[in-house]
Amino acid sequence: MEKLDACIRNHDREIEKMCNFHHQGFVDAITELLKVRADAEKLKVQVTDTNRRLQDAGKEVIAQTEEIIRCRVQQQNITTVVEKLQLCLPVLEMYSKLKEQMKVKRYYSALKTMEQLENIYLPRVSQYRFCQIMIDNLPKLREEIKEISMSDLKDFLESIRKHSDKIGETAMKQAQQQKTFNTALQKQNNVGYGRNMHIMNVRVPESKCEIPSKRTFEEDDEHEEEVLTAHDLVDFSPVYRCLHIYSVLGDGETFENYYRKQRRKQARLVLQPQSSMHETVEGYRRYFSQIVGFFVVEDHILHVTQGLVTRAYTDELWNMALSKIIAVLRTHSSYCTDPDLVLELKNLIVVFADTLQGYGFPVNRLFDLLFEIRDQYNETLLKKWAGLFRDIFEADNYSPIPVANEEEYKIVISKFPFQDTEIDKQSFPKKLPMSQSVPQIYIQVKEFIYASLKFSESLHRSSTEIDDMLRKSTNLLLTRTLSSCLQNMIKKPHIGLTELVQIIINTTHLEQACKYLEDFITNITNISQETVHTARLYGLSTFKDARHAAEGEIYTKLNQKIDEFIQLADYDWTMSEPDGRASGYLMDLINFLRSTFQVFTHLPGKVAQTACMSACQHLSTSLMQMLLDSELKQISMGAIQQFNLDVIQCELFASSEPVPGFQGDTLQLAFIDLRQGIKARDMLHDYMEKAIQEKLQRNDSEGHRDALDIIINSAKEHGKEFTMQELKSFSSLKFSRTT
Repeated sequence: MEKLDACIRNHDREIEKMCNFHHQGFVDAITELLKVRADAEKLKVQVTDTNRRLQDAGKEVIAQTEEIIRCRVQQQNITTVVEKLQLCLPVLEMYSKLKEQMKVKRYYSALKTMEQLENIYLPRVSQYRFCQIMIDNLPKLREEIKEISMSDLKDFLESIRKHSDKIGETAMKQAQQQKTFNTALQKQNNVGYGRNMHIMNVRVPESKCEIPSKRTFEEDDEHEEEVLTAHDLVDFSPVYRCLHIYSVLGDGETFENYYRKQRRKQARLVLQPQSSMHETVEGYRRYFSQIVGFFVVEDHILHVTQGLVTRAYTDELWNMALSKIIAVLRTHSSYCTDPDLVLELKNLIVVFADTLQGYGFPVNRLFDLLFEIRDQYNETLLKKWAGLFRDIFEADNYSPIPVANEEEYKIVISKFPFQDTEIDKQSFPKKLPMSQSVPQIYIQVKEFIYASLKFSESLHRSSTEIDDMLRKSTNLLLTRTLSSCLQNMIKKPHIGLTELVQIIINTTHLEQACKYLEDFITNITNISQETVHTARLYGLSTFKDARHAAEGEIYTKLNQKIDEFIQLADYDWTMSEPDGRASGYLMDLINFLRSTFQVFTHLPGKVAQTACMSACQHLSTSLMQMLLDSELKQISMGAIQQFNLDVIQCELFASSEPVPGFQGDTLQLAFIDLRQGIKARDMLHDYMEKAIQEKLQRNDSEGHRDALDIIINSAKEHGKEFTMQELKSFSSLKFSRTT
């Protein structure tokens, strides 16, 4: 403290010294300040006045300055807003564009817009709330696009299912038009096509415009039909959009699986036939059109998309469909009994196969099926022609065809190849040996060949195969249908001997006409009969069999007629004396045989001779059975003589040669057994009578017993047992109770 106090005192002395040093200057300053004080006050007044005046003058400047500042702030804010708006405007424009694309259903473009928004525009303005709202809405929009595109795809699939028949019909018409076009070109370029022209059943136009136009098929709008194709009838954009959308969304596999699954389901529906499909051609046409339409769509999808459907997928689907189609056609075609319907079905199958073959699908199995249907077609033809043959046979009068003049003769010759120089030399009017059914049958056989030929068209078979098919089907017609009709006609009760004779004559002429039928087939197919594999018609054996059956029926009916006359016989086997003339029934029978054998003059000699010999043998056998009947217990000498008169008439009839051609006594030999039987009966009668007389002449009981034994034993041999009363009726016999 002492040091401090000392230090303070030192400083005070220093200060005092300093003040003493500067005191004069201070005084001078104060003095000067006092001088300046007045000037300062004056200056203050001037400054205050100047300040006032400046304040008054600066108020307007301040106001304008504040306005300028405010404008500058607004301008800066506007600039900032413009910059931010310029940054946000593309986002808003893209989002507006997205909404517009959604509205007009441009979903693929909308997805592209979303992608640009997410990757380019939205990150620039991510700090704004509206941007976050957009970001939150984009996934929802994607799902909406997926749902809408899937809905469009479902509508497309439904539309395709409903309109597949129209698509298929158009495709089939175009395939048929193309085939007609190619056929016409081929016919123009093929000089030697003339003979086979009717095989393809296509007429070649002779005018300059020989190529048929596409307007072959009638449509409501021919010009539009000429331009449109099957693909033009379908809007495939829903498929493309949906495929692109799902591809962009990374879900393409899900779309592919869904599409294939749905199309498989539709394939099963398309392949399912209607229950009454086989009743009309339209049923088959609609069925084929739907299938063609289905696979035309799949083929288009295969070629215009990447991986949506593959060749393996379409091949698998086609193989499945082909198996089902063949099963359906095999089942439903079996119900078809109308050959015209079967033929139209074949034409539809050919067009169906050609159409799908043009799209690259294998159709060999369909053509194999056609061979099965061909057999069925032949069966329906055979049934139809069986009815035609029956009607012809029923309507025939079984009389030779009368021709009054040359014109009528030419009409018959134009229908049937008849040649006979002897009849040609005769003058009109004259009769042709066959009846009216012969040319009608010949015409129907040719019509059958034409009908069978129609099925062979467009089967892509060679002329040799067509020739073989025609000959086989014609053989079936002759050997089975016509033969069966002939056999049934021959067996009918109302067919008499005259009709049977005419049937034999008819079959002879039909047999001779078989070679003309072979020539007819040869002219159609242009395949020579000398070809190694060419089949022959079996008409010869068919008509021979029918002729043999008719001959056998003649023999049978003759025998039946003889039996009817024999049943009229009423012999009195106990008559004492004959009538002196032959029995009436036998004379009627002989007259009937004479008139019948006169009709047989048109038959081949051997047939007439066999019929005559058979009738005589049957007559002889019937008379012999009558004579040896077990129920015949006794016969008198008068009855034998009467029976002998009838046999003599039979022998006279045989010797009169009712049918020419017998050698010597051949026909009389038919009655030789009957003649020997009568002689034996006479001899037996004489022997019995003499034996009994000899026994009775002994006039004793033993002789009576011997005579009785002869009678009883003879009776037993003929199945007769005498009663005691009957034995007593022998009045000439005397015997005891023991005897």
